[in-house]
Amino acid sequence: MTISSLRFLVAEDHDFQRNALVSVLKRLGATTIHEAGDGHAALAIIRDPLRPVDIVISDLDMPAMDGMEFLRHLGEAATGSAHAAGVSIILVSALERKLLTSVATMSEAYGIKLLGILEKPLSIDRLEPLILLHRPALPIDGIATSNKPEDMAKETSVFSMQEISTALQQNQFEPWFQPKVELSTGQVKGIEALARWRHPQQGIVLPESFISLLEHGSETHALMDELTWIMLKKAAAYCGRWRSTGLNATVSVNLSIKSLLDMQLAERVTDLVGRQSLEPRHVVLELTESALTSDVGKVLENLARLRMKGFGLSIDDYGTGYSSMQQLARIAFTELKIDQSFVTNASRQPEDRVILESSLDMARKLGITSVAEGVETREAYELLLQLQCDMVQGFFVARPMPYPDLLAWVRGRQPSQPAMP
Repeated sequence: MTISSLRFLVAEDHDFQRNALVSVLKRLGATTIHEAGDGHAALAIIRDPLRPVDIVISDLDMPAMDGMEFLRHLGEAATGSAHAAGVSIILVSALERKLLTSVATMSEAYGIKLLGILEKPLSIDRLEPLILLHRPALPIDGIATSNKPEDMAKETSVFSMQEISTALQQNQFEPWFQPKVELSTGQVKGIEALARWRHPQQGIVLPESFISLLEHGSETHALMDELTWIMLKKAAAYCGRWRSTGLNATVSVNLSIKSLLDMQLAERVTDLVGRQSLEPRHVVLELTESALTSDVGKVLENLARLRMKGFGLSIDDYGTGYSSMQQLARIAFTELKIDQSFVTNASRQPEDRVILESSLDMARKLGITSVAEGVETREAYELLLQLQCDMVQGFFVARPMPYPDLLAWVRGRQPSQPAMP
């Protein structure tokens, strides 16, 4: 991806500042630049399929439709339009920093791909790195390294519960694997198993197309539990295979709410991993905070029993819930996974960097392994190395991949540069 290949939209009501921004983009090599004087004009361009846009650079304080209303409409447009869904945004404003941080959170809630916020006056040195964070609207999460047609992940589709149920019965779900690398040594210490649906017509289907449907409604919890056990069984089997090759890495698997309410959970998981010649310490069970709010007594009993047997316990997406510290205090977690939003924004938003540093410091003091999720750039990787995070996971290290590609990726790594992927 080059800046010259990207299509820009500059939304700014002041002619002088808009012209200055257009001039900066041209100096960076941009060749396609649309201009709008307010949110209404910008939205009209976004909705026009004949004027495609990759990155919007927008002011917040504009007449008629301000930047915040424009962001809301942009988020709505992205849900119903394929070309709008691929748009990223960079905000430019002279407003106070804390307000800009609030707007950034609002943008993420609207589902907008926010590359960053720049304070006026804007400089070319600060703009270029944000532009280079843009990723095209391609189904890149889960693409195999082989690029074979049958391994290509498909765009999000809508499926019925009957289709998902049939797929479960026909054993169409399988784990893909994303490595977790120890920053101090560069070694692969853990590997997360992520669900993929190998659809007979559509190829590899990403979890966005089925997980949300399975997680909502009591009638779907049984299917979610079924998927959980499929993932546990297959992931444990693959872990046994990679450990037999000398790859000393744990496997991480997500637990569903339904599974956490099964009072035979610990015994069933212990039996399952034992049949793969694994020890409980080779398996890390990941939980989201939402899973920890249902029938708390049973959940805590199950987690205590799992930990007593030696399984690792990981709290996922740390920092996004309302009671994260309370969960850390009452559950014997062994791993803390810091949410991608804090990792991505830490280098350009002071508030997120404070949260990231505090989370890492707390994990050290509690004796918990810290894992940073969603590491997509060298800048983020090097910041986490500087802050002494334990492990990182994300596209900069490796994308999710099927098992054969995982082994090839591990064999192809360069041990001469242990601290870098």
